[in-house]
Amino acid sequence: MNTSERFTLQPTNEGWRSARIARGELSDQRFQLPAGVTDVIFDRARLVNVDFTETRFPCFIANGSAFDGCDFSGAAFEQLLMGSTSTGIGGQEWDGAMWPQTTFRNCTFRRTRLAERTFFGNVRFERCVFDRSRLRDHTATFEAEFVDCVFLGRVRNMNFWGRPADRDQAVLGRGHNDFTGNDFTGAELDNVSFRHIDLRAQRFPGLPSYALLDRIAERASSVLPLVDSWPDEKHRQEARSALEFLADTARAWTDDQALVSPASLGRKLPPALREELFAAFRRTSSDTSRG
Repeated sequence: MNTSERFTLQPTNEGWRSARIARGELSDQRFQLPAGVTDVIFDRARLVNVDFTETRFPCFIANGSAFDGCDFSGAAFEQLLMGSTSTGIGGQEWDGAMWPQTTFRNCTFRRTRLAERTFFGNVRFERCVFDRSRLRDHTATFEAEFVDCVFLGRVRNMNFWGRPADRDQAVLGRGHNDFTGNDFTGAELDNVSFRHIDLRAQRFPGLPSYALLDRIAERASSVLPLVDSWPDEKHRQEARSALEFLADTARAWTDDQALVSPASLGRKLPPALREELFAAFRRTSSDTSRG
């Protein structure tokens, strides 16, 4: 099947040309944008074993679609809406009535350049691999679900949510996001936040860089005498602020558990003090890490 046979070309408000795949199916082929097309919209479409590798997308929008076994390795997205609303596409205003889910199953994102402000929306990833992809500065993930996915390489400044925003729960038809069985053991997690997620249902990297710990508030209080013994007030203040933030967020978001690293105990501390505090923090109570 020729990809272009499934496209309907439409001008947008900006004078660009867009291509829409609506209720169609593409399978076992290389994806090619038609000449002159800058926007591609997958609207209730199904794509199976489609090769998107090294494709540059000025704008990629998916709504209520399914991507099974697709390869996005080396693809680059300048604007990316992975789980768009049903009517809020193509410049239309969303009516707030419907928000079907887009799914990515067994897909590969290897060195994929996601747009800087990717809108994840109502999207579900199952058994997908994110291998050294550009996963950074992504905070619009309130409705995204991740199940049995593998993360490799650096993940930076990103939030994962186990609970959709209150205002969206009715239209989504759920009060929680599935987030379980994900493997972060090969990832470097830099300022990554897990909110309302069962941390014990994931796999995380372990020592010497990370530890999955319980009773965070108690640990934070227990190490304060060590912090108070440091001679430099600047270091003491940095550690106190980090410990307070860690305890507050763990209590509010993850049942008083947290994935702790030396950096999470004070990014501006000298490395030796960070490691000293990290060791003391781990000793104060039981460790919930696996292996």
